[in-house]
Amino acid sequence: MSEMRLVVAGAAGRMGRMLVQAIHETPGATLSGALEREGSIALGQDAGLLAGAGNLGVAISADPLAALSHADGLIDFSSPAATVAYAGFAAQARIVHVIGTTGLSPTDVEKIDAAARHATIVRSGNMSLGVNLLAGLVKKVAQTLGEDFDIEVLEMHHRMKVDAPSGTALLLGEAAAAGRNIDLAARSVRARDGHTGARIAGDIGFATLRGGTVVGEHQVIFAGAGERIELAHRAEDRAIFARGAIRAALWGHGRKPGHYSMADVLGLSDI
Repeated sequence: MSEMRLVVAGAAGRMGRMLVQAIHETPGATLSGALEREGSIALGQDAGLLAGAGNLGVAISADPLAALSHADGLIDFSSPAATVAYAGFAAQARIVHVIGTTGLSPTDVEKIDAAARHATIVRSGNMSLGVNLLAGLVKKVAQTLGEDFDIEVLEMHHRMKVDAPSGTALLLGEAAAAGRNIDLAARSVRARDGHTGARIAGDIGFATLRGGTVVGEHQVIFAGAGERIELAHRAEDRAIFARGAIRAALWGHGRKPGHYSMADVLGLSDI
């Protein structure tokens, strides 16, 4: 099979540059396009040179239709509004769309679901292979222990992160909720302040920390009577997200349209 032609959204940003570099280093993948918003000072620059990968002959553009017309896939760690728009373009082009964007609203997800009728969409709050394996373990532990153990999700990120809880924390919370066959939206506790009363059995709590340059740390605590189980993941290099996203794109190449997750990519859906 020929190399998968990939387009990177937000190619001039920190994550975008990592994706360009990682695609250049990955057998079976090649960079065919690079996108930025209108007015970006990076427009017209070579994406490879900007990423430190050398001259790749791919100029950064603000025209998604042109970039995607000769592509097999799009990797997108942008903003919710941009991601929804890109999903529509991916559906028109009938290609793979890998989404690592966080902070998506339920309405955004509905629009992505609609695009997945024609595009092969792989979406995750975290593209790290380790985090998605952790999610599978969280689901299994939650299923096994039941409500005798309280579940708390603790996360910390750098001071510049704008959404909370993180997409990864929500991914882990959803895994725990799935293990217990409950609705996370109805059973999650996002904040505690003042006289809150006793903890309600079965709820899933979230705690958010922000500061410094922390790439990402997540911990899921199962607290029972007289014992505690802690499952954790610490990201030390953002390149893990780029590598996971490229693996997702290669997995999706040639698959039928649909809305998939990293659990599908890693064969964890049956856990």
